[in-house]
Amino acid sequence: MKKQPIILVGGGGHCISCIDVVDQTKQYEIIGILDLPDKIGNKVLDYPIIGSDSDIQNYKKDCPNFLITLGQIKSSHLRQTIFDKIKCAGGRLPVIVSPTAYISKHANIGEGTIIMHHALINAAATIGNACIINSKALIEHEAFIGDFCHISTSTCINGQVNIGSNCFIGSNTVVGNNISIVENSIIAAGSQVLKNLTMPGIYIGNPLRKIR
Repeated sequence: MKKQPIILVGGGGHCISCIDVVDQTKQYEIIGILDLPDKIGNKVLDYPIIGSDSDIQNYKKDCPNFLITLGQIKSSHLRQTIFDKIKCAGGRLPVIVSPTAYISKHANIGEGTIIMHHALINAAATIGNACIINSKALIEHEAFIGDFCHISTSTCINGQVNIGSNCFIGSNTVVGNNISIVENSIIAAGSQVLKNLTMPGIYIGNPLRKIR
């Protein structure tokens, strides 16, 4: 099968992990990376930085596929901005899935989301647009993840959890069954979320507490 061309947007540390996932799919050929103007000409792994996000419209003519490879911890704002630029240019944001991940045929995944190595998405789960489901994350049955969320490494999202848009859930965090987390929340690594979170902010620990 002929590989489809794709351009990555964002050339930092998260991009390195995304490159490995994209390469492993064997479905896409990475044409290059868009990053800050002063980084043009540099490389990330073996792939050149060929422009900035202001060049999306120009590259879309020959390469309609894009993947947002900018990371997300404190805020999803830049990822949302890039998503909107790609959509306005008429670009496509395919779902990228590592061949080592498992996604139930009964799950729903929004455009531009990347499912990384050894992640598991169970039946009737719904994941929004442009999310990062990082390595070894578990999204259980009927869980809902809003747009522009980063579910970090080895996180456990249990059944019927509802996570609003623009959230970051840190590594090794456990979210209990039927819990709701309001949008724009940040949960620090290693936390346990065993009650509904109704106020946006930064949370940490076990027992969980709001620190900002």
